Amino acid sequence: MTELPLILPPADPRTRLKARGAASRPAGRFEPYERLWEPDGWDLPEDEVLLRTEVSIEHPRSIITRNDSPDLAFDRSINPYRGCEHGCIYCFARPSHGYLGLSAGLDFETRLVAKPEAPAVLERELRRKGYQVAPIAIGTSTDPYQPIESKMGVMRGLLEVLDAFNHPVAITTRGAGILRDLDLLAGMAERGLVHVGVSLTTLDDELARKMEPRAPAPRTRLRMMRELSRAGVPVRVMAAPIIPGLTDHALEAILTEARRAGAQAAAMIPLRLPNEVAPLFADWLQRQYPARAERVLNAIAAFRGGRLNDPRFGSRMTGEGTEAELLAQRYALSCRRLGFDRPLPALDVTRFAPPPRAGDQLELF
Repeated sequence: MTELPLILPPADPRTRLKARGAASRPAGRFEPYERLWEPDGWDLPEDEVLLRTEVSIEHPRSIITRNDSPDLAFDRSINPYRGCEHGCIYCFARPSHGYLGLSAGLDFETRLVAKPEAPAVLERELRRKGYQVAPIAIGTSTDPYQPIESKMGVMRGLLEVLDAFNHPVAITTRGAGILRDLDLLAGMAERGLVHVGVSLTTLDDELARKMEPRAPAPRTRLRMMRELSRAGVPVRVMAAPIIPGLTDHALEAILTEARRAGAQAAAMIPLRLPNEVAPLFADWLQRQYPARAERVLNAIAAFRGGRLNDPRFGSRMTGEGTEAELLAQRYALSCRRLGFDRPLPALDVTRFAPPPRAGDQLELF
């Protein structure tokens, strides 16, 4: 039996929530104090305030983040935004808001940070002498096509720079805003410069609304795959995270529908609940599926050696134990049946070349 995470402090009833994943603002793991709401009997219904999304601006000095993780297929990434309005309750990136002194709960999905200067910074970094080209991953932390992208346009600007430099990129998203950029993506795909991974965690509309409250519905994500595929963009379905006891039964159906929608490859990662995500997810289960909460948490722990998270390289993306092996076998069988057992074409790194700037001397030959 898995020990349940600590109960979160109650939400402030003066704050009215609409389409949010978390229900409270527990302090981050770096904060020395916790704020608690205590009723004093004087609160009135008219005191309620709808919690709205706030966006702050960051002026980054660099934009390409490097990593040397053996669990990842890339060594560099870009995150146009901090926080994510999609509000997916399971998001492993939630604890990153703690580095800003903010909560992994409601702050992560309502107090966002945008980097509008990111395209200019990226161009400067790509022009540096000695830059060695390799695919850049975008969307590995927070979604580059979350709702505020329609106003901020940071991702569009990044794509324009990558397109001009003939730089390969791998995008992961569940945001329908990516269809706005089909003109750029189609041209880059013709040159072998782009792959897109579309996250599809469930085919159940009701579950998706509760679990990913501001993300597109499953049918919209399947439409994204169809339109990207028709435009010639290689698409991978990201069946991630698969949640034991809640969504794992639908793995085969998810992969089948994605194949019908044009996906050419697949990936699957069992859920992990690092740091502040564990109590947030447990709280969400108690609110949305109280009769199943303990069973789901026990099923998750069965994949992680009796814990809700396993940060070790080599196992954090796959899990361990009998249940993890059975899920991996189901996944492998489905991939063979559907033709997902072949990788997407390799991204082309040979085309990379900084475009000339006004005033640059052109080459004679």
